[in-house]
Amino acid sequence: MKKLDLDVLIIGAGPIGIACALECKKRNLNYLVLEKGALTNSLFNYPLNMSFFSSSDKLEIDDIPFISNNPKPTRNEALEYYRRVTTSKALNINLYEKVEDLKKIENGFNIQSNKATYLAKKVIISTGFYDIPNLLNVPGEDSPKVVHYYKEAHPFTLQDVIVVGASNSSVDAALEIYRKGGNVTMVIRGKSIGERVKYWVKPDIVNRIEEGSIKAYFNSEIKEIKPTEVIIKTPNGEQTLDNDYVIALTGYHPNFELLDTVGIEFSEDEKRIPSYNSETMETNIEGLYLAGVICGGMETHKWFIENSRIHAKMIIDHISQS
Repeated sequence: MKKLDLDVLIIGAGPIGIACALECKKRNLNYLVLEKGALTNSLFNYPLNMSFFSSSDKLEIDDIPFISNNPKPTRNEALEYYRRVTTSKALNINLYEKVEDLKKIENGFNIQSNKATYLAKKVIISTGFYDIPNLLNVPGEDSPKVVHYYKEAHPFTLQDVIVVGASNSSVDAALEIYRKGGNVTMVIRGKSIGERVKYWVKPDIVNRIEEGSIKAYFNSEIKEIKPTEVIIKTPNGEQTLDNDYVIALTGYHPNFELLDTVGIEFSEDEKRIPSYNSETMETNIEGLYLAGVICGGMETHKWFIENSRIHAKMIIDHISQS
């Protein structure tokens, strides 16, 4: 099967990919979105009870109202919002179709997925960063009791659980598991709970640590994971803790493979920020654009829905003028 007449192919059906599709539809561009997982796959993989830091109006795309029950919308409300935007606007999105190759050709791009081959004049990559976890790189990390994604607290009731990290996700997991009857210990590389932890949650975790309900080791890290124990390095030397599960919420990073394959340039430092024009979002490859959190490289906290939803209009404005 070949598609020979696409003006724009969008890779990734997260909120920003959906926003790009909406802009394409308004400009009567022949477009298609390819998504390797479910619609808004990253949001789908968020914890069941997660609430956003942003208010619902900051998560809106294309001025379509997002009404939530509380000032800070939940994961389920966001899934419903973006699903309804997609279905009510009849957007052209193929789910569970993974892009396997992307090549620049004379008049555009050749895109090979696991299901078809496409030709497109322009390509937008909006693939997020939630698919590849930052590993601890310690012995035993490949154990089945080590997880890098947290969904809900129930499986960890009556278990000795180590939560690694001090970010929003780590704090939420620690508090939920503690309240569902888990014995929670936090292992934190820094000296305190993260600065970007939600302001209405931070006092809760600080108080739980101070009262001893949740144990926390600061300036510490895991050295080795064993079947029933974990060895950690602390300022006071090594300690061995009884352990059933390790929840390593140490962040995630983008899959740079597709960007490398097509020839996108990166900053020559650990941030690996891809090259793009900040006014048009076009990369060093003519006709290839980036949108959303992928623009931040390893700085995954730099771009999010609230401040990158403008990328869609910037990109489609440029495409329409070219």
